[in-house]
Amino acid sequence: MSNEFNFHELKATERLPSPSGTALAIMQLVQKEDASIQKVAELVKADPALSGRIINFANSAAFGSRRPIANISDAVVMMGMQPVRNFALSLSLVGNHRGGHCPGFDYGAYWAQALAMAVAIASITSRERTVTPEEAFTLGLLSDIGRLALATAWSDIYGECINTAHGAELLNLERERFAVDHKELTLLLLLDWGFPGIFLDALKLSLEPPTEENSRTTRLARQLAFARLLSRYCIGDDQYRSSLLPSLQQEASAHGLENETLSDFIAEIIQQWHDWGKQIEIKTDVPQTFPVDRHEQSNTLPGLDILLVDDDPIMLARLSKQLTNAGHRVEICRDGESALKHVIKHKPQLVITDWRMKPMDGLTLCKTLRSSEIGKNLYLIMLTASESEDALVEAFDAGIDDFVTKPVSLRVLLARIHAGQRIVLLQQEVEQEKQDIQRYSAELAVANRRLGMMANTDILTGLPNRRYALTRLEQEWDTAQRYNRPLSVLMLDLDHFKSVNDTLGHDAGDVVLAHAAKIMKAAARASDIACRLGGEEFLVIATNTDGATAVLLAERIRSAIQTNQPKDIGLVMPITISIGIAGSIGNKPGWQELIKLADQALYKVKTGSRNAVRLASL
Repeated sequence: MSNEFNFHELKATERLPSPSGTALAIMQLVQKEDASIQKVAELVKADPALSGRIINFANSAAFGSRRPIANISDAVVMMGMQPVRNFALSLSLVGNHRGGHCPGFDYGAYWAQALAMAVAIASITSRERTVTPEEAFTLGLLSDIGRLALATAWSDIYGECINTAHGAELLNLERERFAVDHKELTLLLLLDWGFPGIFLDALKLSLEPPTEENSRTTRLARQLAFARLLSRYCIGDDQYRSSLLPSLQQEASAHGLENETLSDFIAEIIQQWHDWGKQIEIKTDVPQTFPVDRHEQSNTLPGLDILLVDDDPIMLARLSKQLTNAGHRVEICRDGESALKHVIKHKPQLVITDWRMKPMDGLTLCKTLRSSEIGKNLYLIMLTASESEDALVEAFDAGIDDFVTKPVSLRVLLARIHAGQRIVLLQQEVEQEKQDIQRYSAELAVANRRLGMMANTDILTGLPNRRYALTRLEQEWDTAQRYNRPLSVLMLDLDHFKSVNDTLGHDAGDVVLAHAAKIMKAAARASDIACRLGGEEFLVIATNTDGATAVLLAERIRSAIQTNQPKDIGLVMPITISIGIAGSIGNKPGWQELIKLADQALYKVKTGSRNAVRLASL
């Protein structure tokens, strides 16, 4: 598939779901400047099936017509041109795409959930007006049309996708295969069919984490998200409904629906869903089992550990039950002192406290918590009967994060808690990131030390390499100058080493080098620094050592190497070593000159008898 998606090219291929018949004629008519409700009504009358469904639609309980509507003209006037157009479009799509050729795509389940979504959002908007229920019904029915579009346009490929992935993984796979996912394609289709911008914006927002903004668009988005949960509840089996109920109850509270009211509301939606299913021939009597979309699941924030503090037992019992039903874990205390002890012992994530209590009131509790380490990041909500500016300023000065006025509205309280949930989660994420950074820093420090060792270590012998040797010699020379101490350098070279490589091979040569380094390190003193310069050349830095003492050290190393020959190697001649020595007292010679003098002394040994030591003359 192409990495760039061109909607208009795909539309031109006529592989996308599209209206036909009367619906297409109505859409074309509405686009004209001389379109009128009367002309739309005449077109509808020409289609008996559409006429009957529009009259049923106009008389349905969700739309609450004040008087029965018995003719098409009244129904079209009541609904309006655009809702009739969109309703006809929806029914046309249902009729044309009850089945298809996409393997693994359950067309029946798709339309059953789409219809449940339509009924749910129409019922919600009839209680909380953001758009008309007629418009909301169509939006709900087509709110996931992108899935049907992919199943129609690329049947075989999309069948492979839905059989191998779900949720966020499916969206990624869709973008990989088609350069567009079904959510994006839904918005493109609705835009192409002329749906209002607020519908598109709200539908897009409904698929994202909720915000605290209270515009018409965000309210409609929250209604769509609630309707989506209700549609899943309608279509799900008993086990899935049970797993979904806590999220449904929590979301319902934000729409003014308590548990008993919610039960009646759900029952009404399910009944309307079945009734509409019979009218437009969509099966609604087959419960579905399907996985939870992890992206949608992530939009529901986890419940909090809440401490509820109030001296009113009736208030405590009511709020505790309501907050527990909303998915939170609630503990209660009846005064500030017991609450303080509870916070210290159990460390809740959020505290809701009344103001007026004895012996310690809520204001004192907040001040005490904020002054302690354990309460600095605790989210605090104050319940207060006062709305005066002075009282609220005093409460915020005491350290509260938010407040709710009495009598307490559960909807408002849950909204404030929801805001607190995000803060608590952000704090947890920051703390986790802090711990991760500390861990990464420690790991990085270890890795840097290892890299430093690798950069300064000869891999074969394990001794410091030339880079380290020269740097360390300069440092030790500076130290010797500062404290007026002697410093000596030993240059060492294995005798006849080339013959080992030539006769026994480089592997044997490596064994000899490693063996000589081991003996050299063992013979040197703890304060001496033995290094490998390269090839068969070595350097020993003898700190706080004059030339005469360095000769004794060099002889000990020479003797140890001659005495301890490597085993399991058929050497032609024993391994021996030649050593040149140079010592420094005061600022002469410098450390670079010291190396040259030691190297000259070594050269004289190598041109002589070898297997000997020689002190350079200053």
